[in-house]
Amino acid sequence: MQMMNKNGFSRCAEFYIGRLRKEGRHSTAHVYKNALFSFSKFCGTSNVSFRQITRERLRRYGQYLYECGLKPNTISTYMRMLRSIYNRGVDMHQAPYVHGLFRDVFTGVDTRQKKAIPIGELHMLLNKDPQSEKLRRTQAIANLLFQFCGMPFSDLAHLEKSNLERGLLKYNRTKTGTPMSIEVLESAQNAIGGLYNKSDARSSGYPDYLFRILSGAYKRNEEGAYREYQSALRRFNNELKSLSRKLRLHSPVTSYTLRHSWATTAKYRGVPIEMISESLGHKSIKTTQIYLKGFELEERTKVNKLNYSYVCSFKMF
Repeated sequence: MQMMNKNGFSRCAEFYIGRLRKEGRHSTAHVYKNALFSFSKFCGTSNVSFRQITRERLRRYGQYLYECGLKPNTISTYMRMLRSIYNRGVDMHQAPYVHGLFRDVFTGVDTRQKKAIPIGELHMLLNKDPQSEKLRRTQAIANLLFQFCGMPFSDLAHLEKSNLERGLLKYNRTKTGTPMSIEVLESAQNAIGGLYNKSDARSSGYPDYLFRILSGAYKRNEEGAYREYQSALRRFNNELKSLSRKLRLHSPVTSYTLRHSWATTAKYRGVPIEMISESLGHKSIKTTQIYLKGFELEERTKVNKLNYSYVCSFKMF
């Protein structure tokens, strides 16, 4: 059994992951754990040292991830996790500062990965009867995600009954803590009624969830709560795939499709980007611009084609 270097890269990562778990940030800890496991596997050791983090090894690791079929944004996430751990080592004087260490690997956002779906398919996803009670429930959740201004599944699942009062939803985003207020549309009432959690909270300190998505058996910061949420998210995404197949949609659909589609639809209708950003609960308008970049590229391509077609079809007199 290998002894863990107390000042090594792996030890630094494990220490930080443990701290994240103590703070109840289980989702972030899970991503760091995945990145560390993947990189350790690539290096052939569970005890990676800071000396092994070189520009060339990182470049080869990025190529390895690409050949494994990972998407650019997933590769970027892993690289940013590794960079964060390395920088912690530098701050604690355990690792040398190396200028441009991560400059040869992708750490940005690939906006070419389309997440919104065409308006016709969106209409079918939200409105066409799937002829199945199980899929109707999935469709009801999808409707609420869209009608609650593109709300993330995480926020919907964690809403509590106290967040809804007199037709107004007031809550803090689970990811950023940003305060949000949404007036509930009349068209959402049936979906709310069908998903409403009629059970009471177990006892003080336990969540009293608004919808029948999570059980409320765990306190919010417990690891069990994180595991239950991950299971619910996987189940919902699988049910969305089933719903998509049943409705014969061609575009891939995930929980985030509704959020991106809401933003894209608003942009298409001429809603100012500032209003879209505020409705999504983004702290920075730059995040909203990333959401809409794929849409803007598509629109520019249409304009470009129309321009060329106009010139080609012009008749000389």
